[in-house]
Order: sequence, then C-alpha cells, then structure tokens
Amino acid sequence: MTTALPKVRPLVVKRRAAAFDNPDWLFDLKIDGFRGLLEIDANGARLVSRNRNRFRHLDPLAAALAKRLRVTDAVLDGEVCCVDETGRPIFIDLLRRKEPCYVAFDLLWLNGQDLRPLPLVERKKRLKRLLARRSNHLVAMAMSVEGTGKALMAAVEKHDLEGIVAKRKADPYRRGVRWWKIKNPAYSQAEGRHELFNGDWRTIARLRENSANLRVRFRLDRQNPE
Repeated sequence: MTTALPKVRPLVVKRRAAAFDNPDWLFDLKIDGFRGLLEIDANGARLVSRNRNRFRHLDPLAAALAKRLRVTDAVLDGEVCCVDETGRPIFIDLLRRKEPCYVAFDLLWLNGQDLRPLPLVERKKRLKRLLARRSNHLVAMAMSVEGTGKALMAAVEKHDLEGIVAKRKADPYRRGVRWWKIKNPAYSQAEGRHELFNGDWRTIARLRENSANLRVRFRLDRQNPE
C-alpha cells in the first residue's frame, strides 16, 4: 500500500538584520522567486504555496520535474524562479510567466520515507544525491556554504542578489524550527515590490525597465570582474 504524502507546511523564515558566522549553521543563497513545495505521488505532480494553494499555472513545470527526478513519491522544498542567460534570478520575468525553473533546498520525503526528522545536513546530502546527474535547466540545488555567512553575504551584495538564509545544521524540519533570512538592503530588484503586492500593478512597468537595466549591468560585471 502506498503511503499518502503528508500535507507539509513550509518552515517559517524570519527576518534578521545582519549576516553572521557560526560553524553550526548553513547559509543558503536566497533565490528571488515564489516559495513552492514540489509534491510527487501516484496522482501526479504539483507545486503548492506556503499556504498550500496549488500553482496551477505551474503544472507543466511540476510534471516536467517529476519526469526528470524519476521517483515513486517525494516532497521537496524550494523556490520557483526565472533566470536570465547568466543564471541570475529575474523576478519580473516570473510575473510575466516566462519559462520557470525550480531551485530545491530541502528534501522532506522520498520513496515512502519521511525525512523531516533527520538533521538538515543529512537531508541536504540526500537531496544532493537525488539531483546528481538530474540537474538541468529546469531543476538545480541551491548554493549552500557552511559557517561563513558574512562572506556569502558580501558576495551577494557585490553581485546585487537578494540575500541569504541561515539554517541550523542539526535541526529537523518541524514546527518551531526557524530559518533566518538576511536581505541585501541595496538589492535593486526590491524596488516597488511592496506596492506590487498591494495592488499597484502600474509598478510592473517600472520593474520591467529596471530589470532590463540590471541584466545589462550584470553582464558587464561578469565580463569585467574586479
């Protein structure tokens, strides 16, 4: 008999002002997109939001991910995003329904086994094994470093990325566990985000123009590194 997938509620990510170093913590690159749980079972595949609403417009992506991963059943936590030719997330392209991809940062269930009680580092190892030889333009694993949050944050600020997320290595995936997001205060794609999600859709035009300028600048930075 197939075990039904649990109805997972994603862990809460709280805001923290500054990056820090600690050998007991992992630091993930924060991807600018929509948080999404990827669920795969006998009924198919779907991406669901933090509030467990199905992203129905992302059903084609979910189906493609299931075909790529080739598992009996699974639950992954990650971020749906759109990237440009450099691999840099461009948030406005996600709103414009350009081709999305999935960046996974946690593995919660795999082939009938509940992995949530395991420490984060063990879940990360299993996710890495799952994605080995399966990563492509549709799915990848989030970049993660051990202990050195300040250095990762410095790189984030240099390349105008959104931020980082701090997670304790030994933590399971359960209610009460908190992850901490540290945002880049100078992140240029954050302009107009508050207005956008509070109904001011005129902001989209300004964001689109800003996004185009960012792509040009990011390509120049890559061609002329310091």
